[in-house]
Amino acid sequence: MAITKEQRRLRIRRGIRNKVNGTVERPRLSVFKSNKGIYVQLIDDANGHTLASTSSAELGKSVVNIEISKEVGKKLAEKASGAGITSVVFDRGGYPYHGKVKALADGAREGGLKF
Repeated sequence: MAITKEQRRLRIRRGIRNKVNGTVERPRLSVFKSNKGIYVQLIDDANGHTLASTSSAELGKSVVNIEISKEVGKKLAEKASGAGITSVVFDRGGYPYHGKVKALADGAREGGLKF
């Protein structure tokens, strides 16, 4: 039986989660994409808390492209700096590091996050 694109992504995601772990000092920056939006969170895995989050819907955008993904990254960096977070661990969620995911990471870096 052939493996679907979704099953492949979930398999890659599990491998990434086995290697990437967030702490209070260096939380995990988790990315999720849907057909309508892009969502990102800063997660402390030790305590199981979300420290900051944002999405394209929060910016009031209904269509997501590379420019909007970059804006979401910058918005998260602003929230992170307000919470005193400067360094993160990047969790791409099984998505290829290309296009919208790369733009989001670049926007977060421009906003001041280090990873």
